[in-house]
Amino acid sequence: MHKVWVIIRREFVERVRSKWFVIGTILGPVLMGATIVLPIVLVGQGGIRRTIVVVDATQAEVGRRVVELLGQAELIRATRVAAEPADVRRTADSLAPYVGLEAIDGFLILTDATVDSGRAEYRGSNAASLGDMRLLQGALRQVVVAERLRRLGVDPDVVTRADVPVALATVTIRGGEVTGESGEATFFLAYVVWFLLYISIMLYGVQVMSSVVEEKTTRMVEVLVSSVEPFRLLAGKIVGVGAVGLLQMSIWGVCGKLVLDYRVSLVRLLGSRGEDAAGALAALAMPEVPVGMIFVSLSYFLLGYFLYAAMFGAVAAMVNSEAEARQAQIPVVLLLMVPSVMMVGILAAPNGSLARVLSQIPFTSPIAMPVRWASAPVSPAELGASLALLVAAVLGTVWIAGRIYRVGILMYGKKPGLREIVRWVKG
Repeated sequence: MHKVWVIIRREFVERVRSKWFVIGTILGPVLMGATIVLPIVLVGQGGIRRTIVVVDATQAEVGRRVVELLGQAELIRATRVAAEPADVRRTADSLAPYVGLEAIDGFLILTDATVDSGRAEYRGSNAASLGDMRLLQGALRQVVVAERLRRLGVDPDVVTRADVPVALATVTIRGGEVTGESGEATFFLAYVVWFLLYISIMLYGVQVMSSVVEEKTTRMVEVLVSSVEPFRLLAGKIVGVGAVGLLQMSIWGVCGKLVLDYRVSLVRLLGSRGEDAAGALAALAMPEVPVGMIFVSLSYFLLGYFLYAAMFGAVAAMVNSEAEARQAQIPVVLLLMVPSVMMVGILAAPNGSLARVLSQIPFTSPIAMPVRWASAPVSPAELGASLALLVAAVLGTVWIAGRIYRVGILMYGKKPGLREIVRWVKG
């Protein structure tokens, strides 16, 4: 047992002292803070002002009213150009070179068919900007609806006064009790849980694989197995790298909480204009992280890490180079990606059949169950069954990986086939 602790200590100290551990530990909170704060700062400081031309070929001068509405927007400066219906194409072609010269960002083409069908055309360098297109569509829709109401003899002002924006407040109920969290906050928590679990399990599992490949290619493993059993060597690597992962995730967690607690101060420190951005960020609903969520996430991280680290270690023992390992790891990576691909289905129906099945399968439950638990109530029986199945899968996988590692770590040159791997496991 002493030798195993020596291996664990070696793997832990070697990685913690590396510059990449320090860089990764620092970059994690920095990226987290940038993701939360930077968009608010950019909005507060104002975006890029767009210059567009509205080519108006309508008899009702719809373009004039569209320009008036767009004039109320701070980020768009619109100018109307009147055109005859027969000259629309020629006018549009004459404006295209100005977009290339960056004199304007684009132009909106309106005809009488726009009022009849609701269809218009926009050409510009910012056509892929969802925000700009949403703003143009909103102004155009308001004007077209008003014009069609006039044609039907309805006063658009009456309709406007009757139009009341409806705000739907969403509150999550967990275990029959109101949590006080909004639906958006619950979704945000589930998304963060998925991201952290996927990245951490993948990152540290691959580190185990790289360590095994490095020792095998340098033949250092021949010296190590002369003093310690291969299974204990693999176990020490898995536990040592896992301890590094726990340390790094703990640091990320503390820094992430500090970023959330002091997000308003960070916005003001970075020079956001006025109090609007800071006020909006302060009002932004942030999820509360209950103790149960921390317990569930850490439990599934550890078990999921042991499961996939054992598989990555077995893959590394069967190959002869880093290039071969990258190819051989693909089936393991695909297994880990399954719950990520199904994330939309899990979040849409946390208690649906898909979410229930994925949260019980050991190869998908390390990500599926915590995400499901963060999204909706999960019965203790389901949670216990999922953990039991995962523990059994971890024990079985570690045993199989140890049998493969025991033989494969000293095999060079020859690529083992499936039958040979089965013989290794049977021993």
